Amino acid sequence: MEAQVAVAKTRKYATLESGDTLEMIERPSGGLSLVMADGQTSGRAAKAVAGMVVRKAISLLADGVRDGAAARAASDYLFTHRSGKVQATLNILSIDFHSHSLVITRNNPAPVLLLQDGAVIVLDEACDPVGGKRAVRPEIHEVPLRPGLAAVVFTDGLLHAGERGGRAIDLPGRLRRWAEQAPLDALRWADELLAEALTLDDGRPGDDITVLVAAIVDERGDDVRRLTVRLPF
Repeated sequence: MEAQVAVAKTRKYATLESGDTLEMIERPSGGLSLVMADGQTSGRAAKAVAGMVVRKAISLLADGVRDGAAARAASDYLFTHRSGKVQATLNILSIDFHSHSLVITRNNPAPVLLLQDGAVIVLDEACDPVGGKRAVRPEIHEVPLRPGLAAVVFTDGLLHAGERGGRAIDLPGRLRRWAEQAPLDALRWADELLAEALTLDDGRPGDDITVLVAAIVDERGDDVRRLTVRLPF
Protein backbone atom coordinates (compact mmCIF):
# COMPACT_ATOMS: atom_id res chain seq x y z
CA MET A 1 0.00 0.00 0.00
CA GLU A 2 0.93 3.64 -0.20
CA ALA A 3 -0.45 6.84 1.29
CA GLN A 4 -1.26 9.92 -0.78
CA VAL A 5 -1.59 13.29 0.96
CA ALA A 6 -2.48 16.59 -0.67
CA VAL A 7 -3.27 20.08 0.59
CA ALA A 8 -4.80 23.04 -1.25
CA LYS A 9 -5.32 26.36 0.54
CA THR A 10 -6.00 30.00 -0.10
CA ARG A 11 -6.50 33.14 1.95
CA LYS A 12 -9.56 35.31 2.45
CA TYR A 13 -10.09 37.86 -0.29
CA ALA A 14 -8.32 41.19 0.31
CA THR A 15 -6.18 39.89 3.18
CA LEU A 16 -2.41 39.58 3.01
CA GLU A 17 -2.08 36.41 5.05
CA SER A 18 -4.13 33.30 5.70
CA GLY A 19 -5.21 32.57 9.26
CA ASP A 20 -4.98 28.83 8.52
CA THR A 21 -1.76 26.96 9.25
CA LEU A 22 -0.81 23.38 8.41
CA GLU A 23 2.35 21.47 9.26
CA MET A 24 3.49 17.88 8.73
CA ILE A 25 5.84 15.73 10.77
CA GLU A 26 7.09 12.14 10.65
CA ARG A 27 5.92 10.14 13.64
CA PRO A 28 8.68 8.62 15.81
CA SER A 29 7.08 5.18 15.50
CA GLY A 30 6.54 5.51 11.75
CA GLY A 31 4.05 7.33 9.59
CA LEU A 32 2.98 10.95 9.23
CA SER A 33 0.94 13.45 11.20
CA LEU A 34 -0.62 16.55 9.66
CA VAL A 35 -1.75 19.30 12.01
CA MET A 36 -4.14 21.99 10.78
CA ALA A 37 -5.39 25.00 12.75
CA ASP A 38 -7.61 27.96 11.92
CA GLY A 39 -7.12 30.96 14.19
CA GLN A 40 -10.06 33.09 15.30
CA THR A 41 -10.85 35.97 12.87
CA SER A 42 -8.46 36.28 9.91
CA GLY A 43 -5.20 37.79 8.76
CA ARG A 44 -1.97 38.13 10.70
CA ALA A 45 -3.52 37.90 14.18
CA ALA A 46 -5.29 34.66 13.28
CA LYS A 47 -2.10 33.32 11.74
CA ALA A 48 -0.22 33.92 14.98
CA VAL A 49 -2.84 32.02 16.97
CA ALA A 50 -2.95 29.12 14.51
CA GLY A 51 0.83 28.95 14.44
CA MET A 52 1.00 28.80 18.23
CA VAL A 53 -1.43 25.87 18.34
CA VAL A 54 0.20 23.94 15.50
CA ARG A 55 3.74 24.35 16.83
CA LYS A 56 2.72 23.08 20.25
CA ALA A 57 0.95 20.03 18.84
CA ILE A 58 3.79 19.25 16.42
CA SER A 59 6.44 19.42 19.13
CA LEU A 60 4.51 16.96 21.29
CA LEU A 61 3.83 14.55 18.43
CA ALA A 62 7.56 14.61 17.64
CA ASP A 63 8.21 13.44 21.20
CA GLY A 64 5.84 10.50 20.78
CA VAL A 65 2.84 11.98 22.61
CA ARG A 66 -0.47 10.55 21.46
CA ASP A 67 -2.66 12.65 19.19
CA GLY A 68 -5.47 13.24 21.67
CA ALA A 69 -3.07 14.27 24.42
CA ALA A 70 -1.25 16.61 22.01
CA ALA A 71 -4.55 18.26 21.07
CA ARG A 72 -5.54 18.75 24.72
CA ALA A 73 -2.13 20.17 25.59
CA ALA A 74 -2.26 22.59 22.63
CA SER A 75 -5.66 23.78 23.85
CA ASP A 76 -4.40 24.34 27.39
CA TYR A 77 -1.36 26.14 26.02
CA LEU A 78 -3.51 28.58 24.01
CA PHE A 79 -5.86 29.06 26.95
CA THR A 80 -2.97 29.89 29.26
CA HIS A 81 -1.26 32.33 26.90
CA ARG A 82 -4.42 34.11 25.73
CA SER A 83 -6.47 33.82 28.95
CA GLY A 84 -9.28 31.99 27.18
CA LYS A 85 -10.12 35.02 25.04
CA VAL A 86 -9.00 33.53 21.72
CA GLN A 87 -9.94 30.21 20.14
CA ALA A 88 -8.78 28.16 17.18
CA THR A 89 -10.01 25.04 15.44
CA LEU A 90 -7.60 22.12 15.36
CA ASN A 91 -7.43 18.93 13.33
CA ILE A 92 -4.75 16.24 13.52
CA LEU A 93 -4.71 13.58 10.81
CA SER A 94 -2.24 10.77 11.37
CA ILE A 95 -1.20 7.83 9.22
CA ASP A 96 0.18 5.71 12.04
CA PHE A 97 2.37 2.79 10.99
CA HIS A 98 2.72 1.55 14.57
CA SER A 99 -1.02 0.94 15.03
CA HIS A 100 -1.54 0.51 11.28
CA SER A 101 -4.42 2.96 11.44
CA LEU A 102 -5.66 6.35 10.30
CA VAL A 103 -6.24 8.52 13.35
CA ILE A 104 -8.55 11.53 13.00
CA THR A 105 -8.56 14.06 15.85
CA ARG A 106 -11.08 16.92 15.75
CA ASN A 107 -11.45 20.11 17.72
CA ASN A 108 -13.37 21.71 14.89
CA PRO A 109 -17.13 22.16 14.37
CA ALA A 110 -16.54 21.50 10.66
CA PRO A 111 -16.98 17.79 9.91
CA VAL A 112 -14.44 15.37 8.50
CA LEU A 113 -15.50 13.18 5.59
CA LEU A 114 -14.31 9.58 5.70
CA LEU A 115 -14.50 7.19 2.75
CA GLN A 116 -14.46 3.63 4.08
CA ASP A 117 -15.54 0.42 2.34
CA GLY A 118 -17.16 2.47 -0.42
CA ALA A 119 -19.37 4.44 1.99
CA VAL A 120 -19.05 8.11 2.89
CA ILE A 121 -19.16 8.69 6.65
CA VAL A 122 -19.60 12.22 8.01
CA LEU A 123 -17.75 12.70 11.30
CA ASP A 124 -19.67 15.60 12.78
CA GLU A 125 -20.11 14.89 16.48
CA ALA A 126 -20.14 18.08 18.54
CA CYS A 127 -16.72 19.24 19.73
CA ASP A 128 -15.20 22.50 20.92
CA PRO A 129 -12.43 24.58 19.36
CA VAL A 130 -9.25 24.80 21.41
CA GLY A 131 -8.24 27.59 23.76
CA GLY A 132 -11.62 28.76 25.04
CA LYS A 133 -11.56 26.84 28.32
CA ARG A 134 -9.55 24.27 30.21
CA ALA A 135 -9.87 20.54 29.65
CA VAL A 136 -11.16 20.76 26.07
CA ARG A 137 -11.43 17.22 24.73
CA PRO A 138 -11.05 16.26 21.07
CA GLU A 139 -13.22 13.86 19.13
CA ILE A 140 -11.09 10.93 17.94
CA HIS A 141 -11.72 8.26 15.32
CA GLU A 142 -9.31 5.47 14.41
CA VAL A 143 -9.76 3.15 11.43
CA PRO A 144 -7.46 0.45 9.98
CA LEU A 145 -5.28 1.34 7.02
CA ARG A 146 -6.37 -0.41 3.84
CA PRO A 147 -6.74 0.48 0.15
CA GLY A 148 -9.82 2.55 -0.59
CA LEU A 149 -9.67 4.50 2.67
CA ALA A 150 -9.68 8.29 2.39
CA ALA A 151 -10.29 11.32 4.61
CA VAL A 152 -11.14 14.90 3.67
CA VAL A 153 -10.37 17.51 6.33
CA PHE A 154 -11.02 21.23 5.90
CA THR A 155 -11.45 24.57 7.61
CA ASP A 156 -14.85 26.25 7.72
CA GLY A 157 -14.09 28.44 4.72
CA LEU A 158 -14.98 25.47 2.52
CA LEU A 159 -18.35 25.06 4.23
CA HIS A 160 -19.18 28.75 3.88
CA ALA A 161 -18.18 29.03 0.21
CA GLY A 162 -21.09 30.30 -1.84
CA GLU A 163 -23.14 31.57 1.11
CA ARG A 164 -23.36 35.06 -0.37
CA GLY A 165 -25.20 33.63 -3.36
CA GLY A 166 -27.18 31.01 -1.47
CA ARG A 167 -25.06 28.14 -2.82
CA ALA A 168 -22.95 25.44 -1.19
CA ILE A 169 -20.84 22.40 -2.07
CA ASP A 170 -22.47 19.02 -1.55
CA LEU A 171 -19.35 17.54 0.01
CA PRO A 172 -20.62 14.00 0.79
CA GLY A 173 -22.22 13.76 -2.65
CA ARG A 174 -19.06 14.96 -4.38
CA LEU A 175 -16.88 12.47 -2.52
CA ARG A 176 -19.32 9.65 -3.23
CA ARG A 177 -19.30 10.38 -6.97
CA TRP A 178 -15.51 10.55 -7.12
CA ALA A 179 -15.18 7.25 -5.31
CA GLU A 180 -17.52 5.60 -7.84
CA GLN A 181 -15.96 7.10 -10.96
CA ALA A 182 -12.20 6.74 -10.60
CA PRO A 183 -9.32 5.53 -8.40
CA LEU A 184 -8.64 7.63 -5.32
CA ASP A 185 -6.62 10.73 -6.17
CA ALA A 186 -5.81 12.96 -3.20
CA LEU A 187 -4.23 15.76 -5.24
CA ARG A 188 -7.09 16.01 -7.72
CA TRP A 189 -9.72 15.94 -5.00
CA ALA A 190 -8.06 18.70 -2.97
CA ASP A 191 -7.56 20.89 -6.04
CA GLU A 192 -11.10 20.41 -7.31
CA LEU A 193 -12.74 21.11 -3.96
CA LEU A 194 -10.79 24.35 -3.60
CA ALA A 195 -11.52 25.31 -7.21
CA GLU A 196 -15.25 24.77 -6.68
CA ALA A 197 -15.17 26.86 -3.51
CA LEU A 198 -13.48 29.71 -5.37
CA THR A 199 -16.05 29.48 -8.16
CA LEU A 200 -18.91 29.67 -5.65
CA ASP A 201 -17.29 32.74 -4.08
CA ASP A 202 -16.80 34.35 -7.53
CA GLY A 203 -13.03 34.25 -7.08
CA ARG A 204 -13.21 36.28 -3.85
CA PRO A 205 -13.19 33.81 -0.95
CA GLY A 206 -15.07 35.07 2.06
CA ASP A 207 -12.80 33.19 4.45
CA ASP A 208 -9.48 31.37 4.53
CA ILE A 209 -9.85 27.88 3.03
CA THR A 210 -7.67 24.84 3.59
CA VAL A 211 -8.46 21.40 2.18
CA LEU A 212 -6.47 18.34 3.28
CA VAL A 213 -7.01 14.96 1.62
CA ALA A 214 -5.35 11.69 2.63
CA ALA A 215 -5.94 8.44 0.74
CA ILE A 216 -4.64 4.89 1.08
CA VAL A 217 -4.19 3.11 -2.25
CA ASP A 218 -2.48 0.05 -3.67
CA GLU A 219 1.20 0.73 -4.29
CA ARG A 220 1.56 2.35 -7.71
CA GLY A 221 5.29 2.77 -8.18
CA ASP A 222 8.67 2.43 -6.53
CA ASP A 223 9.57 2.73 -2.84
CA VAL A 224 10.72 6.36 -3.14
CA ARG A 225 8.91 8.85 -0.90
CA ARG A 226 8.15 12.19 -2.53
CA LEU A 227 6.93 15.57 -1.34
CA THR A 228 5.93 18.38 -3.71
CA VAL A 229 5.13 21.95 -2.66
CA ARG A 230 3.87 24.89 -4.72
CA LEU A 231 3.96 28.21 -2.83
CA PRO A 232 3.03 31.35 -4.82
CA PHE A 233 4.13 34.63 -3.21
